[in-house]
Amino acid sequence: MRAFILAFALTLTTASQGQAKNVCTLLLDAASDEILLEEGDCTSRVTPASTFKIPLAVMAYDAGLLKDASTPVMAFRTGDPDWGGANWTRDTGPASWMRFSVLWYSQRITARMGAKTLTRYAQAFGYGNADFSGDTGYNNGLERAWIASSLKISPHEQAAFLRALALDALPVTSQAMKLTRNIVAREQVAGWTIHGKTGAAYPRRADRSFEYARGWGWYVGWATKGNRTLVFVKLTQASQRTTGSPGNLTREAFLRDWPALAKSLARP
Repeated sequence: MRAFILAFALTLTTASQGQAKNVCTLLLDAASDEILLEEGDCTSRVTPASTFKIPLAVMAYDAGLLKDASTPVMAFRTGDPDWGGANWTRDTGPASWMRFSVLWYSQRITARMGAKTLTRYAQAFGYGNADFSGDTGYNNGLERAWIASSLKISPHEQAAFLRALALDALPVTSQAMKLTRNIVAREQVAGWTIHGKTGAAYPRRADRSFEYARGWGWYVGWATKGNRTLVFVKLTQASQRTTGSPGNLTREAFLRDWPALAKSLARP
């Protein structure tokens, strides 16, 4: 059965991702921690990009900086990152921050928390290398440590963190975990509720320019159906520049393939 699942996943990856290389596909059963599927390199660390918003939300709810799905609302200010379009230039609360992946809202939170607090939480969560120093020599960790910079995490570490969140087992208040789970985007696919977050980033060259042809695309989260919860991590890397976000493309392919993949993982 496991050999069939691996071959099945490889077929889906080849058909769905096109020019994107599958770096890792990882699926595990939340209750038992059994790995149901592991394909590719799931142990090497790379930038978490916007998937970092999930642990950041847990931290901010636990610290009292976020109150619920709509509080606090923060206003866009001149000079804030605006390349995300209209959804980044309007008043934003926690739910819309997560939904539209608003970078400046993350930066307001990290600035208020500070590097020491962020590091303490990340270490407690086992969240990658917990390095918020930022780009070497630029003192910009609170602005971009999680975007192709110092903070790095492996797919296995992503899965372990997400499993603990899904099981209410992180070392924070249950309310902080519940509020975070409530603002993560949901999709209904083939009878499953899929809670997931995308992430996209581009490697940096020595001259600090971006390699736009090699974008990383993450889609991570958990899927529930009845009393079963599966944790998933999908990481790709493009081999050419894409017209859409690598993270969104990874999510679209994963959701398109989910019905067949879930069927192959069904219990006898």
